[in-house]
Order: sequence, then structure tokens, then C-alpha cells
Amino acid sequence: MNRAVLVLLGVVATWLATGVASAADGKAVWDKSCAGCHAVMAPKAGDKAAWAPLIKRGANDLTASTIKGKGAMPAKGGAKTDEDVRASIEYIISTMQ
Repeated sequence: MNRAVLVLLGVVATWLATGVASAADGKAVWDKSCAGCHAVMAPKAGDKAAWAPLIKRGANDLTASTIKGKGAMPAKGGAKTDEDVRASIEYIISTMQ
């Protein structure tokens, strides 16, 4: 193989590895895709009372709702993948209980 092919393979491998890691990192997804809006819009991060009824719906329902989008929130809330959405939902549920 020539050097260009090896470099390309290295870039693709790195991209795939970081893509998988980001899907598993709910806090990173939350910080990048969700926190900005939820700092100023309801339910606000840190407002356990506002999150309580949502958390009661469960992670599956919240994930499905977020993937579709709701009100001012765009589909997937700005996250790249359904897996990223799920990871961010699980993260925020863990912090709001």
C-alpha cells in the first residue's frame, strides 16, 4: 500500500473510533447539543421539579420524543444520531433524579 492509502485508513479508523465514543458519552452530547438551549428554555438544566414529569415518562419515551423534535426543539435536539440522543437523555435523567 502506498502512504496516501495508509493515511486515509488511519483517518477513517480514527473517525469511526471517535464516532462510537461520542455516542456513548451522554454528557459530551448534552454539553454540545442540548445545554445551550436548556440553559435558557424550559425545562432548564438543574430544575428537578420541571424535569420530574418528563423523567417519569422514561428514557424510551423521551428519546422517541426528542428524535422527532417538539415545539422549538428541532429533531434530535441538534444531536447527530439516535444513539447520541439516547446517551444525552440517559445523562440528563441521571443528573435530574
